[in-house]
Amino acid sequence: MHIEHEDLKKKFSGKIFEIISETADEMNLECYAIGGYVRDIFLHRPSKDIDIVTVGRGIDLAAAITKKLGKKAFLSVFKTFGTAQIKYKDLEIEFVGARKESYQRDSRKPIVEDGTLEDDQNRRDFTINALAVCLNKKRFGELLDPFNGLEDMENLTIKTPLDPDITFSDDPLRMMRAIRFSSQLGFDIEADTFDAITRNRERIEIISKERIIDELNKIILSPKPSIGFRQLDITGILPIIFPELVALKGAETKDGIGHKDNFYHTLAVLDNISLKTDNLWLRWAAILHDIAKPATKRWDNKLGWTFHNHNFIGEKMIPNIFKRLKLPLNEKMKYVQKMVTLHMRPQVLVDEDISDSAVRRLLFEAGDDIDDLMTLCEADITSKNPERVRRYLRNFEIVRQKLKDIEEKDNVRNFQPPIDGEEIMQIFGLTPCAEVGRLKSSIKDAILDGVITNDYESAYQHLIAKAKKIGLTPIKTDKR
Repeated sequence: MHIEHEDLKKKFSGKIFEIISETADEMNLECYAIGGYVRDIFLHRPSKDIDIVTVGRGIDLAAAITKKLGKKAFLSVFKTFGTAQIKYKDLEIEFVGARKESYQRDSRKPIVEDGTLEDDQNRRDFTINALAVCLNKKRFGELLDPFNGLEDMENLTIKTPLDPDITFSDDPLRMMRAIRFSSQLGFDIEADTFDAITRNRERIEIISKERIIDELNKIILSPKPSIGFRQLDITGILPIIFPELVALKGAETKDGIGHKDNFYHTLAVLDNISLKTDNLWLRWAAILHDIAKPATKRWDNKLGWTFHNHNFIGEKMIPNIFKRLKLPLNEKMKYVQKMVTLHMRPQVLVDEDISDSAVRRLLFEAGDDIDDLMTLCEADITSKNPERVRRYLRNFEIVRQKLKDIEEKDNVRNFQPPIDGEEIMQIFGLTPCAEVGRLKSSIKDAILDGVITNDYESAYQHLIAKAKKIGLTPIKTDKR
């Protein structure tokens, strides 16, 4: 984990650091790069976010640097927080004056005073985020590591600089950040630090839902999200922020017949998805695909444990979950609902005798999300039996081929019936009414069921025949 001084200096070469160094010296300000950018140098992780701390007014330094950078730099000042941000090319550089903080019991908003670099490092959340590199010319590239953060990185350890109970009580969001870093980096949380999270878990309730979901999404997007979710569960934070997920825990046996623990199954599905895609909303679909199983769990003397309609009930649960967690109530939520609703359907298509109609309907309902749906279904295979897993995956290959063949033949993905409701009203002289909707649906169903082909002439002839049965006569006979 060690980097020689000259090599570390090279990590801070380039125009932006030259100007920061030059300007800080001109203003007679101590200036340091600190936090995640420095940490990620040692972890060999790319980073575009640079935190700069000065012993003095960070806003003034940022303003002076922006002038030197010219028109390509954009300055934002946040006077309330005493911070400023420069956006320059693909970089975001945050400036703040060194400070010390104190907290009141009922708030994570600190009382801030000017401080030294040491004060600023003391207030950092973890030792690996307290590393600082001097940018002033005389000491350029000098590393300051007062809490042995490099050693903790070598030992793959998350640890607070000061007493973890104070650190987490002051700012409870740091508990989720510890778990997020553990999940992202594959580090272990040091034992005293982990125990302090458990002791202070209820403090998470003073944190806004927006800040909590931001950290939770970062955990979900980590390489192996189950690490973070298991730690959230063990520490007792998960039941506070996401009780519906915890409700999946437990496996019950009756008459020698048991069912799997759907909590750990869900985490396995989430990890499987994470190997295939970084799509946050498909990962949310993995988390929520079985969310209604506790509500639908029943014992049937013939069938054993059943969870009938858990996909449809799960779809209905999602808006309340998204609303409470402050997740977007827009097309992203609707996408997750669609995935949850349809996640059982491809399994039915494995049967060799399945009709083309069933395949067309799935293509129509899934639309452009059909590939994501298949990815979710494949991730849902969590058997410990390798042969069973191979068999299921082979079956889904067959389903994918069926979907491809039907799509090429019938072109039904996202299709709209060749005759819309407006034209139906013109043909029969109708105003908007139930009959228009029924006739339009009849055309759609006939195409999906393979009764007619997906073209205007076939749709028109079907429409006229259907209308005749309910006593409607066209007043417009010329087509189109």
